[in-house]
Amino acid sequence: MASQDSFGAKSTLEVGDESYEIYRLDAVTGDGLPDDAVSSLPFSLKVLLENLLRTEDGADITANHVRAIAGWDANAQPDQEIQFTPARVIMQDFTGVPCVVDLATMREAMVDLGGDPSKINPLAPAEMVIDHSVIADVFGSADAFARNVEIEYERNRERYQFLRWGQGAFDDFKVVPPGTGIVHQVNIEHLARVVMVRDAGDGVQVAYPDTCVGTDSHTTMVNGIGVVGWGVGGIEAEAAMLGQPVSMLIPRVVGFKLSGELPEGSTATDLVLTITEMLREHGVVGKFVEFYGEGVSALPLANRATIGNMSPEFGSTIAVFPIDQQTIDYLRMTGRSEQQLALVEAYAKEQGLWHDPQAEPRYSERLELDVSTVVPSLAGPKRPQDRVEVSVAKESFRTALKAYVDDDVAETTGYDEAVEESFPASDSPSHEGGNGAPVHASAPADQPSGRPSRPTTISLDGQDVEIDHGAVVIAAITSCTNTSNPSVMIGAGLLAKKAVDKGLTRKPWVKTSLAPGSKVVSDYFERAGLTPYLDKLGFNLVGYGCTTCIGNSGPLIPEVSAAVNEADLAVVSVLSGNRNFEGRINPDVKMNYLASPPLVVAYALAGSMDVDLFGDPLGQDQDGNDVFLKDIWPSPTEIERVIGESINSTMFGESYADVFAGDEQWRSLETPEGDTFAWDESSTYVRKPPYFDGMPDEPEPVADITGARILLKLGDSVTTDHISPAGAIKKDSPAGSYLAEHGVEQRDFNSYGSRRGNHEVMIRGTFANIRLRNQIAPGTEGGFTRDFTQDDGPVASVYDASMNYQEAGTPLVVLAGKEYGSGSSRDWAAKGTALLGVKAVIAESYERIHRSNLIGMGVLPLQFPEGKTADDLGLNGAEVISISGVTALNDGETPKTVKVRVEPAPGTDQAHGEASEFDAVVRIDTPGEANYYRNGGIMQYVLRSLRGR
Repeated sequence: MASQDSFGAKSTLEVGDESYEIYRLDAVTGDGLPDDAVSSLPFSLKVLLENLLRTEDGADITANHVRAIAGWDANAQPDQEIQFTPARVIMQDFTGVPCVVDLATMREAMVDLGGDPSKINPLAPAEMVIDHSVIADVFGSADAFARNVEIEYERNRERYQFLRWGQGAFDDFKVVPPGTGIVHQVNIEHLARVVMVRDAGDGVQVAYPDTCVGTDSHTTMVNGIGVVGWGVGGIEAEAAMLGQPVSMLIPRVVGFKLSGELPEGSTATDLVLTITEMLREHGVVGKFVEFYGEGVSALPLANRATIGNMSPEFGSTIAVFPIDQQTIDYLRMTGRSEQQLALVEAYAKEQGLWHDPQAEPRYSERLELDVSTVVPSLAGPKRPQDRVEVSVAKESFRTALKAYVDDDVAETTGYDEAVEESFPASDSPSHEGGNGAPVHASAPADQPSGRPSRPTTISLDGQDVEIDHGAVVIAAITSCTNTSNPSVMIGAGLLAKKAVDKGLTRKPWVKTSLAPGSKVVSDYFERAGLTPYLDKLGFNLVGYGCTTCIGNSGPLIPEVSAAVNEADLAVVSVLSGNRNFEGRINPDVKMNYLASPPLVVAYALAGSMDVDLFGDPLGQDQDGNDVFLKDIWPSPTEIERVIGESINSTMFGESYADVFAGDEQWRSLETPEGDTFAWDESSTYVRKPPYFDGMPDEPEPVADITGARILLKLGDSVTTDHISPAGAIKKDSPAGSYLAEHGVEQRDFNSYGSRRGNHEVMIRGTFANIRLRNQIAPGTEGGFTRDFTQDDGPVASVYDASMNYQEAGTPLVVLAGKEYGSGSSRDWAAKGTALLGVKAVIAESYERIHRSNLIGMGVLPLQFPEGKTADDLGLNGAEVISISGVTALNDGETPKTVKVRVEPAPGTDQAHGEASEFDAVVRIDTPGEANYYRNGGIMQYVLRSLRGR
């Protein structure tokens, strides 16, 4: 739809021989706006301003919305809602599969409504990169990559066949096959446009800023090249694909001024961990962060992308860098066309989006960092913001260790003497074990009495080795965070070369892996001659994808795993990733540290966190001389020389020449054809969900909720991780029972993430997190409630109780405390809630995206009266709930409050008590949300809208 263009902003930009229609930002003037209102806006808000100018329709997006951004009060708290229309959608396979399932289901529903199924197509470009399914099962061998890909296809064949069908069935939907790269690196290297061009017909080309939403929280990596984009849940992504805008408040914007340059010895990882610590301490949740100042110009594009990637770790919506010459140089190096480069530069300069190092835009808050003060750092043992300087990492580890061991483990008086007998202090440990002594997982000579210790001897490849608390059992160069950054990747390769030349090897208990973000990384390792040295240390290629950082580390070395579990050792992973939460990396590993790729290699050589990397030797050379980290650490000059010799634009062009075609294994998959998908009733991965079953042509009138029972009563800060299924599927869980009943062996259960395309698995895992505490069933943890369809309300699984309630025709309600639904925007947190029969949630407060997602699934979000809680109102979870006043929505109005009637539970001691009432606040906040709710959800609304076109 053409813009109403109330400001007369439509103009023309000539670039070379091409002419582009643009919407000029400087046209937004008048109505009391200061002369510099637009020019002094932060970069990110200029992008939002253009978005509204171009999509102004006079209804959902009006001239007043445009003025609200232009006249943005930097000091105000966000209260102005706008409708943001992203230029494109990007997905990874775990979250993308259910999106395509929903689209496929909508096509069938369209047929049932008598419409044209081909109308269900992405209206904005949608691209998926399959990168979350590879697991590092095989490592340390030349065939590790090939074998892991083979296993990946065996596990996920059904899902991949389904995605191949989608690739052919939907227009403007493209799939990057497995084994290509990590979604965010593929995004910045190939998919991102920075400036988009759309054919508007009649030979008119419209140019506008590239913006995106993605079904992965680290979509923000693209912020590094000047693209405003962030992670959303699948429901929002589906809506965006089908042309629906994303509802948001104009945010506060934090300006982060950079000065200086990184000192020798510090890396981009050290910089990002420093920034993460600063921003987490400052508090930027829900805000935009924008980098500016002279230090930005000195910051390589890859470092910017690393910082943008970590935005979720410090909590901001985005962490964006403006466009400048570094952006253009990067686009050129990654193979973009000269016309595209010229367009990006001309457009950015014309619209005031080109970075001026001297400018001071107006910001809500400001921070500043002199980059030259950054020192080598880690983060851990359990949060990305817990930065530890490498110089004190040993002491920090020892302090943290006490929280991970039982009190009876810390009985180490006399430990020094015992160690001294088997390993004299004069003999430093090495991979070869010195004078026939066991190889140790720590340097025990200086261990203080009282340090928790449980030395355990195991045999690996015929050699006795000893591991203890702090043993590094995983060293992984992994994740999108760093593997896009040639400086740290080449640095890791050079460190490996120097280590091998000195005769060093990794400790035998360390599982090492290399999972680059794209094939280009392998190409430049080969050109630089570094691959043999990485292989020698066990850093063989295991796959191109999101492995260790997401928990796809695969099993530990079997003997190590057995020893860790038998002795209850607190062992360590060191990874170049972005998340190190407890239990995330590997079930056997209690402590996890984020580090730069060179430090990952260093810790693989050291074999333990109980080592001072700056003071203790990593081992000995061929002549028996101690080798220290400083002896093998590459200089910036070396790194830059190798980068210059081994990376060029031709490599990117070759890697992405036919990126959507895939290899022979992908192309040979048997793939269904046709506009609608042929569902396999026996599939346990992909099933048709019931969202549109029995859906009438027109929405039925909204009804009040009567006779509802309470499924869960929850406390404060219940996150989407508590609600949405995630991780491994347990054998004795409802989901495990379902899979077993369908002939799936436990070893093939896979994860909830891989089965997101099967609603039967997912609803059985909703509200089943082992840390969830439902106050209706005190004394339990996990997915339990009381089933009041049975006498005395026995404790049952949430799923089983829900099925009984639905069979009885009883609607359900969830009660919750403050910040309900915070955390990642997980679509299944809302989908599972709806499919369990929940009609309303009453909470003290909501996280914005989850509240929106509930409406998108037809669940009514209500809020307790200000200052009141469920306990204040006497609710214990056994009551019967009725909600009246909802029907006002049928008259085109959204009521501010509805009446909640609470009746004592029948068949209980309270049965003869008096009923009570309270007014709950209706949290349907925009007219668009009201339309979604009237239709039973956003997918139903979009389906009916498209049918009428």
